[in-house]
Amino acid sequence: MGFKLNNELSLFEILFFMKDDLKISLKKPSYPVNTGLKAYLQKFNRTIRLPIFYDDLLRFQGSVVVYDKNDKDTLWVRTYYSEFDRQEIDLCLKKVYTTLHSDGNEKTIPFLNVDAIDYCTFGNSKPFRIKIRNILNDNYAYFYVKKADASRIYGLELEHMLSPHNLNFLVFEDTLIEEHITGIPGDVFIETMLPNCTPSETSQIAKEFVKFNERCMIRLLGDMRSYNYVIVPTHDFDHVVYTIRAIDFDQQCYEGKFNVYRPQFFKENFKMVDLVSGKFKKESINQYKLEERSIVAKRLMSFKNRIERLIRCMMSDTLSTPEHETLLKTKIHEYTGDVRFLNSKNMGEILKNSLSFVKRNYQTENSGIFF
Repeated sequence: MGFKLNNELSLFEILFFMKDDLKISLKKPSYPVNTGLKAYLQKFNRTIRLPIFYDDLLRFQGSVVVYDKNDKDTLWVRTYYSEFDRQEIDLCLKKVYTTLHSDGNEKTIPFLNVDAIDYCTFGNSKPFRIKIRNILNDNYAYFYVKKADASRIYGLELEHMLSPHNLNFLVFEDTLIEEHITGIPGDVFIETMLPNCTPSETSQIAKEFVKFNERCMIRLLGDMRSYNYVIVPTHDFDHVVYTIRAIDFDQQCYEGKFNVYRPQFFKENFKMVDLVSGKFKKESINQYKLEERSIVAKRLMSFKNRIERLIRCMMSDTLSTPEHETLLKTKIHEYTGDVRFLNSKNMGEILKNSLSFVKRNYQTENSGIFF
């Protein structure tokens, strides 16, 4: 966002010396989808009539704990239903899968099987994770069924437009269907795989974390602790390319603490911060931050009309508390010196000013191009 500090240390250098855990005090409430957001979702083909609701999946008769390959509790439970309910639910979930991944043609349904319906009580959204397998070739895919929460929907849309990654999701009344985001959970990667990475790979991962940190701060996506993002390795012809993707969007524009929107300030990410501090000098960190701000600015201009429509929805919506809004706009004003933040009336306006700040600075620095 181009925030400037009052001293010469970079944000990562400051955190290197000040490793206090950042805590989120209260559980975020779920916000309903208002009429403006519904109209937006309809316009951009994010809504479709679904054959099943989130509440339908709550009718399970019992469950068993799901363990990983190391016999560690995953915090998911595998549900089971009465025979009558299971037949109906399986058919509906297959229809949802064909709608999410294809054109909704039901000719493929006989070749699909619902292998598992898992439920997670950990976190805000309490999602169901559905595993669908093609019985002809044993390929399988996951998707999630959740309660529709306006914060999460705004977060998904902003991620779709402002990050390098496209997202596929559908909303019907109070139910949200999300495509699974593949990757290695950040906490697992940091613990088991990062120590074995080569120097060139760790340098690349450090660069990606700087850019991921900047992107989250700009678009006010909070709570990016290591288990809320994934590391995605992609094999190029002579090396592996790593990217970092957010997978949890509940904390979009809610918290008042500004540092909640900067992944570097969570203790779960301290190893990544140490990596950045050990690999880069201040000049390199600033370079990668500038690169990410420029990319976000270009995406803002590419999605101009759609972004503006979404921000108008957010400005007419309630996404946080007055106390959080006052604290956040005050803190951002301290970093930017931009009075527009102090005049923001709600989270939607704070985000609008944040994106405008980035775009305005980019155009000023490139005035020869955007004359």
